[in-house]
Amino acid sequence: RETRLKTINGEFNRVLGGGIVPGSLILLGGEPGIGKSTLLLQMALQLPFKTLYVSGEESAQQIKMRAERINPNADTCYILTETKTQNIFKQIESLEPDIVVIDSIQTLHSDYIESSSGSISQIKECTTELIKFAKETATPVILIGHITKDGNIAGPKILEHMVDTVLQFEGDRNHVFRILRANKNRFGSTNELGIYEMQGSGLREVTNP
Repeated sequence: RETRLKTINGEFNRVLGGGIVPGSLILLGGEPGIGKSTLLLQMALQLPFKTLYVSGEESAQQIKMRAERINPNADTCYILTETKTQNIFKQIESLEPDIVVIDSIQTLHSDYIESSSGSISQIKECTTELIKFAKETATPVILIGHITKDGNIAGPKILEHMVDTVLQFEGDRNHVFRILRANKNRFGSTNELGIYEMQGSGLREVTNP
């Protein structure tokens, strides 16, 4: 069995099949505003590993304010607001994180491609660069991907074939419960569900639904 990085989020570990596999690429999809960033920021702040949380969606100040509501004493989580992959890899090189979170894949762009962020060719190129990094260094990378109203991960389904695991975060924004499920998992089953309750301070695991 492969060794896994255990998060302190039991529901997340279970849906993945027992934790995060080193060098794996995980895509977390869901509608905008459903709580994908909250789930991963919360996890990043609580991980016992050095984590780099890269955001192209919010400013460092916004993330810091959210982080302080969730877990003000996190000393292993580093925040980077950057969208260019070449700069992200420079930071990764000097920090040498154990896990990298990208929020979101649609905001990244690479110098190797002319087109704009969010275009299919950019998403494909940036994901390819991240896969290469993950496999070469055995560092897991978690990508957030926004899903459009018709249920496609923007930049459509190309990403799903590229990554090892596709997680879906869903629920009704007007209700407190959220469900995490795996649509694809190279390292575990796709039959497990994680259930969360959205609270002011973040997401609470519902262990007994």
